[in-house]
Amino acid sequence: MGHTYTTLMYHGVFSTKERREILRPDILPELVKVTGGILRNRDGKLLAMNGTRNHVHILTIFHPKHAVSDMFRDLKAASCDWVHDTFPELRDFAWQSGYSAFSVSRSAAPKVEAYIAGQEEHHRKQTFEEELIALLVRHGIEYDPKYVFD
Repeated sequence: MGHTYTTLMYHGVFSTKERREILRPDILPELVKVTGGILRNRDGKLLAMNGTRNHVHILTIFHPKHAVSDMFRDLKAASCDWVHDTFPELRDFAWQSGYSAFSVSRSAAPKVEAYIAGQEEHHRKQTFEEELIALLVRHGIEYDPKYVFD
């Protein structure tokens, strides 16, 4: 094969530091736009993003030249800087130190997009903590409960 062909799609989840309910509804639409720009600048693409006051979900494609850990680190750092610059009253805003990322096949993408779009409704029935544990279990990720949340 003469060329490299990839679709490296991820469902990423990360929360605010200590899961503080600091993401106001007026911030999220702008944060989505900023996140899309950050990813484009790093050869990625934002397919979907939504969240609640204490966490976000993204569906994204990363270019294979970038490590997943680097992309999430850069995305969180740049978006945190944007929040600080745009909303001076949120100078104490921060993302949690870690993240969760799950690979997504092209055929499963519409289902993941719908899941992300339904965050508000979803969290009327389940906390973020319950949701994250369920995602880890569904994806067969081993974890120690002591270290899941900071």
